[in-house]
Amino acid sequence: MAELQRYAAVVEYNGACFHGWQRQKHHDEPSVQAALEAAISQVANHPVDIVCAGRTDAGVHATRQVIHFDTSARRSDYGWLMGVNTNLPAGVALQWVGAVDNEFHARFRAQARRYRYLINNAPAKQALQHDQLTWWRYPLDEQRMHDAAQLLLGEHDFSAFRAKDCQAKSPIKTMRHIQVKRWGNIVMLELEASAFLYHMVRNIVGVLLPIGEGHKPVEWMTEVLQTRDRKQAGITAPGEGLYFVGVHYPEQYQAIPCQPYGPVLLEPVLNR
Repeated sequence: MAELQRYAAVVEYNGACFHGWQRQKHHDEPSVQAALEAAISQVANHPVDIVCAGRTDAGVHATRQVIHFDTSARRSDYGWLMGVNTNLPAGVALQWVGAVDNEFHARFRAQARRYRYLINNAPAKQALQHDQLTWWRYPLDEQRMHDAAQLLLGEHDFSAFRAKDCQAKSPIKTMRHIQVKRWGNIVMLELEASAFLYHMVRNIVGVLLPIGEGHKPVEWMTEVLQTRDRKQAGITAPGEGLYFVGVHYPEQYQAIPCQPYGPVLLEPVLNR
């Protein structure tokens, strides 16, 4: 048998097409992992398991998800890219594939992950991209939301933003970057942390929304954080506005194009 070669790949997907990242027990429920493993296995001509940088929930999207897989098959990078994409269903596609050393691990070598959450803050619900933006009809003050978000910077116990089904060993995470910006009706929350707890981003949004509406003070963010009690926080915001947009790896893996990007609809304003 040929020696195994490890490959990394960058994946984009529309979470509305799947029941989350993870392979489902009931195979009639599509998942991103199952779709990718089936397509890669088809091109490799043998069963392939994949590992991702960060699992996403049902309805959550990705522009720069990173995976790795091991294979004895020999194909060019272009052959992998085109072959796998030919065998994938609508809503998911590889954006890049390349060989890496066996020390690379999509999950364990990741030093930080970045998410973006998009809100269409308008009186009427959008018809187009209804499954890619969260609609919020009540006016939001993005500066208040930004000020509250800054209170999460640094290392904290994020238990107040942790869903009950979270399997993480520790609720202590380091928030490296967080900001709220507005372009017209679009309000974006951007976060980068060492790792995220289950529903952590959506629960943070659930606290920011009443602050942005003016129903809660900016300092409520600190109060919620210090309680370490999920029941003291706000709602779990919908998943459709959430995007996994980037991963930070050690310098030797900079060839993997996984710097923060997208979604495409925001790139013209993000790069101003």
